[in-house]
Amino acid sequence: MFTGSIVALVTPMDAKGNVDRASLKKLIDYHVVSGTSAIVSVGTTGESATLTHNEHGEVVMMTVELADGRIPIIAGTGANSTAEGISLTQRFHNTGIVGCLSVTPYYNKPTQEGLFQHFKAIAEHTDLPQILYNVPSRTGCDMLPETVARLAEISNIVALKEATGNLSRVSQIQALVSEEFVLLSGDDTISLDFMQLGGKGVISVTANIAAREMAELCLLAQRGEFAAARRLNQRLMPLHHDLFVESNPIPVKWACQKLGLMTSDSMRLPMTPLSESAKPVVEQALKRSGLL
Repeated sequence: MFTGSIVALVTPMDAKGNVDRASLKKLIDYHVVSGTSAIVSVGTTGESATLTHNEHGEVVMMTVELADGRIPIIAGTGANSTAEGISLTQRFHNTGIVGCLSVTPYYNKPTQEGLFQHFKAIAEHTDLPQILYNVPSRTGCDMLPETVARLAEISNIVALKEATGNLSRVSQIQALVSEEFVLLSGDDTISLDFMQLGGKGVISVTANIAAREMAELCLLAQRGEFAAARRLNQRLMPLHHDLFVESNPIPVKWACQKLGLMTSDSMRLPMTPLSESAKPVVEQALKRSGLL
């Protein structure tokens, strides 16, 4: 369930900034037929930071409804307040959610002990499987391998999305956790290398627009067919890089609209649509990757 190509799904919005249900269904259908392993609903790429708390829950539940059991749904439940993280996690009890993705607390920069106690408290208040998410470039704090190892001993903390960009972390963490603990790349550019070192998949931005290709890439890696995987990954590399020409999810939402996967690239302030100067960059990446 927590392996392969897992998409960090965008949250489609109309021109007024309201959630676009029709486009969300189109995106979900696209991932079902493309072989995506699971959907993360309302993670960073899903604009969790600009949705209200009520909207956050509503979008996740809309995703579950529209998926209709055809693909597993993971809820983004990260918060920089432990109480809020517990509350958001408990909101998804008995809803069909298969697990939660919980990012390290942002802005307040907790210590390693603070990180341990934060995730431990959340895990103790739920039976839902928990995926830890470490992305220091966005949160301002880095969860070290030793802290991951302590948390991995808690029965319902089952995986880590590692997005430091540091491949040495894979072996460092593997040496400290059981074989059952799942390591997932949080960076498309190094996801293949990550899997070659023992990772089980990727929570991917690129998969929003290249779902079939990312699913195939992960399948090839799982089979150990790394020569073929590397050829495919090289073709996707322009996307891995240029979908971050401006802050995520700005470029990927524009690309989704360009490819007809949703009707608008609208987003909530302070996020703004892709700049005119960046549009040719993303369009060229789509062409070089064979999507246009």
